[in-house]
Amino acid sequence: MAYDDFLMASTPMKIALWQTPPSSDVETCLARLGSAVAEAANAGADLFVSPEMFVGGYNIGADAVRAHAALFEDVRKNLCRLAASHKIALVIGLPSPNRDRHFNSCIAINKMGHQLALYHKTHLFGNVDRAQFTAGNSLSPVFDLCGWRVGLAICYDIEFPEVARDLALRGADLIVTPTANMEPFDSVAARIVPARAEENAIYIAYCNYHGHEGAFNYNGLSCICGPDGADRIRAGKSDTGLFYATLSRDELQASRQNQSHLNDRRPDLYGISK
Repeated sequence: MAYDDFLMASTPMKIALWQTPPSSDVETCLARLGSAVAEAANAGADLFVSPEMFVGGYNIGADAVRAHAALFEDVRKNLCRLAASHKIALVIGLPSPNRDRHFNSCIAINKMGHQLALYHKTHLFGNVDRAQFTAGNSLSPVFDLCGWRVGLAICYDIEFPEVARDLALRGADLIVTPTANMEPFDSVAARIVPARAEENAIYIAYCNYHGHEGAFNYNGLSCICGPDGADRIRAGKSDTGLFYATLSRDELQASRQNQSHLNDRRPDLYGISK
């Protein structure tokens, strides 16, 4: 390994999760986002993560999603400029256009303002998702971000063990998961997300809303869970603001030496049942 590659592979990554109330006005969202990103960059964060469908809100109805998706290219350019101006990577939830119902997406942008991935939520939850969105037809790519191998999931996606396992088998060190989780589903953040991290020896960054939107009462609990399943940071249910944790390459490697699940799998026994 070349010296520069070694430095990159050994680099820790400081992540900022933004637990915040939703807003249905796109200009307001972008203005608030600009202030929050600037604060995170000033605090030394390498990566900023928003909740699911942050740009324009989540539980807003198909017509509003359609109107916001029409702004996708302008919003995308704005986000790329924001990342480049503050030298911070972004993963932001937003709608993206499709011919019929639009996609519930998140975009990953590096510190130079270059788009690395645009992922469409693949597992739709309940009537709200199905009335507003089309499901994506492929899981996230695994890409390089700040010297780490990163995959994306959105909310309900991370509740399916196959999603995290697939990303881990393709080399992910971290799964970034914007979410819009609501009462009464506290167990997702409290039990499922830590289990996904531990069983795959990866980090998971899970960023949720706080507050109300329509009939939904968002339950916060944004967290970064380590490859041992333990919290590195966790917001309370009603907390608002930026929450930081730093990923350690040494910690990741130590967990992977102690946890042998991926190596001990028996795929010859795992049939596919429909």
